[in-house]
Amino acid sequence: MSHFAVNWLAVIVAAIVSFAFGAGWYMLLAKPWLAAIGKSREELEGDYTPFIWSGLVLLVMAYFIALLTPALTGATNVGNGLLVGAHMWVGFILTAMILNHRYEGRPWSLTAINGGYLLAVLLIDGLVIGLFG
Repeated sequence: MSHFAVNWLAVIVAAIVSFAFGAGWYMLLAKPWLAAIGKSREELEGDYTPFIWSGLVLLVMAYFIALLTPALTGATNVGNGLLVGAHMWVGFILTAMILNHRYEGRPWSLTAINGGYLLAVLLIDGLVIGLFG
């Protein structure tokens, strides 16, 4: 298995679609998300570095879905992409978020908002990468 033998166009498209979905998700859930993190909109204005980091990590996530889907399932298609994305979310993302949020005393609403977004990201990645084949 070559670590670079992925469909890079699919990875880039998946990251862009995930980023766009995130814009809508967090605009829709802005008030409960701000309450859950204990900040105001004004406190977050002007700092664009989270957007840069988001773009980078979304590329990494899409890359690993593209890399792992054929390695774990034998083929890159929509069903396998969705399956791998869902398994990665349950096995690693949700569990890590719960672990950290319980120690940090964060509200369950934050886990639900961020966890829901990241589930959608991995499913979007699996869908897009599966469509590209």
